[in-house]
Amino acid sequence: MIEDLPGRYEEYLARCTAKLGELAAGAFVKFSGKLIKKLTFEEFTPAYLEYTELLARYTESLERGDTINDLVLRMVREKAAGLVFDPPA
Repeated sequence: MIEDLPGRYEEYLARCTAKLGELAAGAFVKFSGKLIKKLTFEEFTPAYLEYTELLARYTESLERGDTINDLVLRMVREKAAGLVFDPPA
């Protein structure tokens, strides 16, 4: 799947502003119980790609009925928080 990374970054910036307020890139804030850093585009790109890959594997595992390790769920939630996504249940 080809991603529109600049578009995804704009969505990320909009989520940051809506959920965290006005922050400078590099600023730290608590979100979803985690201390996160507002990312630059250069930092966002690999973080977003890693998150989407991890989320895809997690979703595939759920669909297959696999047992999900708590560590995997914690990783997904941490990556989601870092990108200011509401974490999966």
